[in-house]
Amino acid sequence: MTPKLNPFAAAPESMKKWQAASIAIAGSLDPALVHLVEIRASQINGCANCLNMHTVFAREKGETEQRINLLPAWREAPCYSERERAALAWTEALTKLSEGHAQESAYAALKAQFSEEEQVKLTLMINIINGWNRLAVGFGLWIEPEAVKASLKAAAA
Repeated sequence: MTPKLNPFAAAPESMKKWQAASIAIAGSLDPALVHLVEIRASQINGCANCLNMHTVFAREKGETEQRINLLPAWREAPCYSERERAALAWTEALTKLSEGHAQESAYAALKAQFSEEEQVKLTLMINIINGWNRLAVGFGLWIEPEAVKASLKAAAA
């Protein structure tokens, strides 16, 4: 796949701020939960770049193949906690807004499992991954996980 445009080259300052916000928001939540949210939203959005990257990162942090493979069927799979189920339901509700505003049951589950501050942080995380999906799909991006790691390392320096 040939990228249509490299947003990091076209708007470096904006992308640097976007990446910093992404890192800060992801860092405010449980990493395992972040990985599940990133993967599930990316599955829904059909973002190959983000699926490739986030499944690699999740495995590196100890996520199991079973839990990664069962994410599309998380409602039926017994390997997710109630907290994870609430986060996944909220992820789907917000990622699929165009299919209708049916997020009331998802919000009830979210409210039962997360504090108000955590609800905001999780919602920001869902918005961040949906934004990355749209950048990657829209501009035809493919970035190998090793390149992302190098970029993150450079940004932290």
